[in-house]
Amino acid sequence: MIDGSAAHLRAGGTSLVIALGDRRLPRILHWGEDLGALSTDDLGGIVRTALPAVGDSPVTYPQPVPVLPQLAEGWLGRPGITGDSDGRRWASRFLVVEHRVDEEADGPALRVLARDDAYGLDLALELQVLRASGLVRQRAELVNRGVEPFRVGGVELSLPVPHEAAELLDLTGRWSLERVPQRHSFHVGEWVRASRGGKPGLEHTMLLAAGAPGFGFRSGRVWATHLAWSGNQVLVAERTPADTRHLVAGESLLPGEVVLERDASYRTPWQYGSWGDGLDELAARFHRHLRAARPLGPRPVVLNTWEAVYFRHDLATLTALAERGAEVGVERFVVDDGWFTGRRDDTTSLGDWEVDAEVWPDGLQPLVERVRELGMDFGLWFEPEMVSRDSALARAHPDWLFDAGHGPGLPSRHQHVLDLAHPDAYAHVLDRMSTLIAALHVDYVKWDHNRYLLDAGHTPGGRPGMRRQTQQVYRLMSELRERHPWLEIESCASGGGRIDLGVLEFADRVWPSDCNDPHERLEIQRWTGLLVPPERQGTHLGAAESHTTHRVHPLDYRAEKAIWGHLGIEVDLLAAGAGELARIGGWIAFHKAHRELLHHGVVVHADLVEPAARLEGVVAEDSREALFALSLVERPRTWPLGRVGLPGLDDDMVYEVRVVAPGGEAHITATQPPWIADGVRLPGRVLRTVGLESPRLDADRSMLFHAVAV
Repeated sequence: MIDGSAAHLRAGGTSLVIALGDRRLPRILHWGEDLGALSTDDLGGIVRTALPAVGDSPVTYPQPVPVLPQLAEGWLGRPGITGDSDGRRWASRFLVVEHRVDEEADGPALRVLARDDAYGLDLALELQVLRASGLVRQRAELVNRGVEPFRVGGVELSLPVPHEAAELLDLTGRWSLERVPQRHSFHVGEWVRASRGGKPGLEHTMLLAAGAPGFGFRSGRVWATHLAWSGNQVLVAERTPADTRHLVAGESLLPGEVVLERDASYRTPWQYGSWGDGLDELAARFHRHLRAARPLGPRPVVLNTWEAVYFRHDLATLTALAERGAEVGVERFVVDDGWFTGRRDDTTSLGDWEVDAEVWPDGLQPLVERVRELGMDFGLWFEPEMVSRDSALARAHPDWLFDAGHGPGLPSRHQHVLDLAHPDAYAHVLDRMSTLIAALHVDYVKWDHNRYLLDAGHTPGGRPGMRRQTQQVYRLMSELRERHPWLEIESCASGGGRIDLGVLEFADRVWPSDCNDPHERLEIQRWTGLLVPPERQGTHLGAAESHTTHRVHPLDYRAEKAIWGHLGIEVDLLAAGAGELARIGGWIAFHKAHRELLHHGVVVHADLVEPAARLEGVVAEDSREALFALSLVERPRTWPLGRVGLPGLDDDMVYEVRVVAPGGEAHITATQPPWIADGVRLPGRVLRTVGLESPRLDADRSMLFHAVAV
C-alpha cells in the first residue's frame, strides 16, 4: 500500500513502513513484526509520530535517516555515497522524482527514482519484502547524466534498528576455525567489518546483527544485515550521538574501479535484512529464502577423495575406494585435487586442466564408468581462478596473471590469480572445464579458491580488477550451468572463505571449513547456519585423527556431527575394518532415513545456562517429528547438567522421545537417568518448559534424541 507520504510493504510475516514525503529519499520507520493492514490514516499517523522535536539545526537532533544518508541533509555520519568528478560533484543531494509499489511474485517492491539536477546524477532505489521468507532487501543504481566522468567511491545502503538494539553480534575466524562469534555493546561510533581480499574471507562476519541485550537463539528481538556479494565489501553498525542506529552494507571499491562515463550506471549488490525473536527465527528467514529461490532434491551422500588419498591418485586405488563407498551407501564420488597434468603436490600445474596421461593413461573415463556402474554420480575438483607459476599456462601467458605493477606478487599456497577479465583467459578456462564436464558428464564441481586477490591489477597498466573478477566468476558459473543443466557447484574457498547469497545464486552447496574435527565443526556449522540451511552445508565424516587439529575422536561423535548437513565421507574406507565399515553404513542409512527432516525442517537451538553444553536440532515443518543432539564441548562447570528443554515442538502435540544410536553406541547404562532406557511420552509444552533430565556425557561426546508425535 502507498499514499503520498508513506508506503507499507507486507510479506512473509514482515512489515516495512517507509516515509516518502518532502521529496526526500526513503526513510524506514518500521522494519520487523507484521503490523497487519494499515489505512492511509494509520500510515500518516506513523509518519507524524516518527518526527522528532526540532532543534536549532538538523545536525543536532535525531531524525529518521534515509536508506542512503546525504551530507547535504545534515548527515555527519558514514556517507551513503562518495564520489567526484576530478574534485567536483562530491556532495550530492538527491530529490525524489517519482515512486511506485509493484506487486511482484517474489513480494511487494517499492521503486524510487531520485535526481540531483545540479550534478546530473540519477539514483534509482529498490526496496522489497520477500513473500516466502519475510526478508527485506534493497539496492541502488547510480547513473551519470553529466558530461564529465563520475568516479564512484562507494554506495552504501542502511537499515535502521530501534533503540532496544543495544548489543552487537558478528563473526570472525581463520583457516579451519571459521565463524567464531563475538559480542559487545552497541556503542556510539562505527563498528566496521571489511573484506579486502577479493572474496569475503575466512575471517568474514557473513552477517552483522544488533539486538536486545542478551538476545539468544530462542529469545530477544534481533535484526541483521548481509550483503549478497562475493568480493570486497563492508558491513557497519553505526550509532550516532543523536542515537540513530543502523546497519550499513556496501561493496568496497578500489580507486578508479568504477568510473561512469555519460549515461553509464553502477548498481550495488543486494543488501539483505532479517529479523526475529531470537537468532533461530532470524536464520529461518534466510533458510526459507534459499529454499524458495532454488529448491533442491535429496542431497546425495558424498565420498570426497581428499583426506583418504590426497595426491596419491591411480585407477586401482580410486576404483577400490569407490567400491567401498558404494558398499556403505555413498551416492556421489568426488575426485579432489591431483588429477591433472603434473599435479603431484600443491606447488605446480594449476591452470593445466588436462587429465594427467602419466597417472591416467586411459583418462578418467574407466573410473567414471565404474562409479556409474556402482550407482553413483561423479564429481571433480577445480580451482578455475588460480594458476601456478610452474605451469604450462603461466609460461605461455604470463600476461593473464594479475599484476598491480610489481609482478604477480606474493605466492600463497604456491599460487597466483588468473585474471578472468582477459577474454582469452576466460575463454580458456571455460573451454577446458566445459569440455571435461561434457566428456565425463561431470555431475558436480567442487570449486575451490585458495588465494586472496592482493595484487589484482589488469595487465597492461595495473588497473584494479577485484570487482570485475567477481562478476566474471559469477558469469563462468552461470555459463557452465547453462551449457550443462545437470551440473551442481560447491563453493569452497580454503574452506569457508566464500559463503554469501551472491555465490549461492549459482552454487548449490558451500564448504564451511577445511576442518572436519567434530569439536570445531559443531560451532562452525552452528554459526554458518545463521545464513545457510543444513542441506547446503557440506558436513563430512573425517578421520579419527583430524587432518587439521590432530585431535582424536570416536567414530560415533564424528558421524553425529556430520549427519546435520549435506553428508559426506572423507575417511579412508580402504583402511577401515569390517566393524568400522558397518558402523559408517549404519550412520549413512540413518541419515538417508531422516534426510527429508534434516534437509527441510526448521533448525532450532536451546539457550542453555551451562556454556559447555549444546542442544540443537531440526523440527519438521508440520512439527510431527524432530531430531536433537545434546553435546558437551568441554567439561561442564555444573554437573550434572539437570533438565534441558526441547525447543521448537508443538505445545499441544504429545511426543514419544527416545535415544537413538545409529552406530550402536548408545551410552544406555545404569548410570544414566531412567527415562533414557525406554523413552518417554510427554506434551510438547512440557518438553519445552519442564524438559528432560540430561544424560551423563564426557567432553566431545553427544547423544541423539528422536521425537515423534503420537
